[in-house]
Amino acid sequence: MKKVLICGLGAVGMTYAIKFRKKCELKVLVDKIRLDRYTKNKPVFNGVEQFFDYVLPSDSFKPDLILIATKAQGLDNAIENIKNFTGEETIIISLLNGISSEEKIKSAYPYATVLKSYFIGHSAVRNGNSVTQDGVGKIVFEKNETLESLLREAGVAYECPEDIDYSMWLKFTFNVFSNQTSAILNMTFGDLKRNNTFKEFAKKIVAEVCAVAEKKGVKNLQNLEKDALHSLALMCDEGKTSMHQDILAGRKTEVDIFAGEVIRLGKEFGIPTPYNQVLYDLIKVKEEDNEHCIHSGERRQ
Repeated sequence: MKKVLICGLGAVGMTYAIKFRKKCELKVLVDKIRLDRYTKNKPVFNGVEQFFDYVLPSDSFKPDLILIATKAQGLDNAIENIKNFTGEETIIISLLNGISSEEKIKSAYPYATVLKSYFIGHSAVRNGNSVTQDGVGKIVFEKNETLESLLREAGVAYECPEDIDYSMWLKFTFNVFSNQTSAILNMTFGDLKRNNTFKEFAKKIVAEVCAVAEKKGVKNLQNLEKDALHSLALMCDEGKTSMHQDILAGRKTEVDIFAGEVIRLGKEFGIPTPYNQVLYDLIKVKEEDNEHCIHSGERRQ
């Protein structure tokens, strides 16, 4: 495996584009609007302008690995745009947040190898086309020797847990209680860690996620609360969740794949999810307020 296609040049996508570029034939998939934008205003990583080899959806390239690293809102477009690059030998990994992107990709490309996967690491800061990240992070995915070989050769940190389903739901649980509350309360990871009242509130959110996860057939959930809170302890104090950054920057959030997904599954299985409903509603209030500020020219502190 030597050819890699990356779709999405945000914080995670740019981090791995730089890593794979050193050892592989790397292409970055963009549409015409982004191609024009990146040509005129080059992406910046840790203060250094980056030059990538871009391809359009209509171009010809047969990658061994496709890495999707868009925001959740961009997944449908990404699935459509990789059509020309996907074959029976293609491995696809999705580093999106949430727990449902693999199902959507597999539905579109049943002949490809779509691995359950996610990214875990220190939060990155994105400001326009500029990304700052300290390099701490890894790709977690279900065991696949071909992909493992490529990542080792490219010097990319990875992990293949014994129970990928539990591992993915653990990451999801952490995102559900940390991303949304931090965005609503304007708190860093350090703020959350020091606040005992928040930790008790987080446990109530985790209980709702755990209940729907059990109905989805996820095993070994007895340690979910402890493991999720431990994940918070590992984050750097000054870091901000991606949703917190989105709210501060006036961007749309991924609330629909966090609280929205828990609410949807709760309705499907007849499980009440009142805490996630409150988180969902409050994030939507924040988004509408941001829309008002953008249109009126106000700046919310």
